Amino acid sequence: MKNTRSTAVPQTLIKFIREGGKFIVAGHKEPDGDCVGSQLALCSFLRRLGKEAEACSAGPFKRAEILPYAGRFSAAPGADKLQDARVIVTDCSDLERTGDLLPFLEGLPLAVIDHHATNKSSGEADYLDIHAPSVTFMITKLIEAFGETPSKEEAELLFFGLCTDTGFFRHTDEGGAETFYRAAQLIEAGASPKKAFLAINGNRSLDSRILMGHVLTRVSAHYDGRLLVSSETYEETQRLGLEGRDSDNLYQLLQSVKGIEAIMIVRQESPDRCTVGLRSRDAVDVSRIAKKYGGGGHKNASGLSIDGVIDEVLPMLTAEFKSAFCL
Repeated sequence: MKNTRSTAVPQTLIKFIREGGKFIVAGHKEPDGDCVGSQLALCSFLRRLGKEAEACSAGPFKRAEILPYAGRFSAAPGADKLQDARVIVTDCSDLERTGDLLPFLEGLPLAVIDHHATNKSSGEADYLDIHAPSVTFMITKLIEAFGETPSKEEAELLFFGLCTDTGFFRHTDEGGAETFYRAAQLIEAGASPKKAFLAINGNRSLDSRILMGHVLTRVSAHYDGRLLVSSETYEETQRLGLEGRDSDNLYQLLQSVKGIEAIMIVRQESPDRCTVGLRSRDAVDVSRIAKKYGGGGHKNASGLSIDGVIDEVLPMLTAEFKSAFCL
């Protein structure tokens, strides 16, 4: 298939992998399905090439759909793993987002594989593609660049990540033919769309629905209904648990509201710190707001972490949307 949008795999990355014998594959803290899928699939492929590979993550593994994979990650590489190792960081817009892993990675030969528009990495072996729908999409192309096809397990992991970042293809636009081409390749290699859908959307707790209800009841509209904002209190997090979160379905529900262009959810993660999820339909670039406060992500899906409490953070960030709406 002719590639009309996504970036070709750099030969420098292929050389970086061929010349290395030992790899640490890292991702961002608080990983999602694309991060987990890309790390584990890449580790599996590296081992098939005869390399040593260890998947490392600072965690925590908060999302219900990725909890089954938590045991396959090391919190930090051992000293023996660091000697003569090379690092590949996946799905991470800034090395600071690797969290507690960063001190172990510094000074080692590094390559970054990422699709975030906010990524400013400039290493010779980096593979950056803002048109890629997921990093697992990019790993699929990397495996192909070596003249190989994904194993069944790799295909399942790669498809899982692709479905995560595309909202099970809800976010794929008219230029997304290659997304479905790669999806078809992964299904042919053994991935099951049914299993992936159930993994991402099934087996949710009753608490997840109760928590979603609390967040929905306090939604407020701003800028003539173009922005919807809500919050999740620290008490709710403690009582209903992190596993009670179902962010994808929550954003999906709010994006169905007529006239909205952007969504913001502020969560009180600790008594003095909040995390913020930002989404937009198309016109608003929420990554600009996230980047301003030390976060990152995509034009239509970004996030950040910030000191403060909901009553302070929510109005401050709501005001940041004024320029986005040209007011």
